[in-house]
Amino acid sequence: MSFDTRLLNGLNVLAAIVEAGNFVRAGEALGLTQSGVSRAMQRLEQQLGVRLLDRTPKAVRLTNEGKQFYQEVAPLLAGLEAAAIDAGQSATTVRGRLRVNVDPTFARLILAPHLGRFLKTHPGLSLEIAVRDRLGDPVAEGFDFAVRFGEPEPSTLIGRRILQARVLTCASPSYLKECGRPNQPIELANGRHECILFRDPSTGHPFPWEFHRGKKIIKVPVNGRLVLNDAATQLGLCAAGCGVAQIFELGAESMLASGVLVNLFPDWTDELFPLYALHPSKNLPPAKVRAFLDFIIEAVGFEV
Repeated sequence: MSFDTRLLNGLNVLAAIVEAGNFVRAGEALGLTQSGVSRAMQRLEQQLGVRLLDRTPKAVRLTNEGKQFYQEVAPLLAGLEAAAIDAGQSATTVRGRLRVNVDPTFARLILAPHLGRFLKTHPGLSLEIAVRDRLGDPVAEGFDFAVRFGEPEPSTLIGRRILQARVLTCASPSYLKECGRPNQPIELANGRHECILFRDPSTGHPFPWEFHRGKKIIKVPVNGRLVLNDAATQLGLCAAGCGVAQIFELGAESMLASGVLVNLFPDWTDELFPLYALHPSKNLPPAKVRAFLDFIIEAVGFEV
């Protein structure tokens, strides 16, 4: 017998009759007429091919077959009701498990310092953070949320741009004392300077170095013996005097303010790189997804 959705409706009517004791009160509980309840039971008995109820002028009782059937389906109906309640609560209550795919730079420099506050705010939530160079297929891999730098590729994901991270070209005072400070970006191409390169996960090659000032953009062919894919390591090496690096201002504010890093070209700081929050559904995202989006926006606000 193939599944008929009317079967589930009939089961609900049967449960109401058992609980109410007659068709009239069952109809009142379900918003049906007595004849509507009777027709629903007739359809259910015809579908199952067995009589479930004994009907008398004074009472309605389950047959032996009806008792056995109801004992088997009652726990299933209760489970369906509990599942429906649980699903409804997920829209308003931050709880359960949240899996997040996060860009390494954002995870280490921005997310980690603030994540404890988010977990304290939502004690009913368990969180799994997957730090990855590439987005991959978050839906197929079961992720609820993603935070990535760069313009997202066309997909079914819903994207919200959180910010535009400013790109700065920096070096340490010790490096500048040893190698001299370049006055113009083009001087980085003369072979006198060691540049710390950062690998683009989408291409496998180092990001090209660009310098933006208003509408003017210049590309400089730099060289370097260090190629990295971790922003925290890049910052550490740059601060240690290992070379010139292009970094995000986001996450490096304290190093710039204290003089640990020096912004070499303050007139060429208009290059921006977007940060996006991505999640699978535009309609009715769970409360846990909305809460994490609000947290990400707040965390970025602390750093900007």
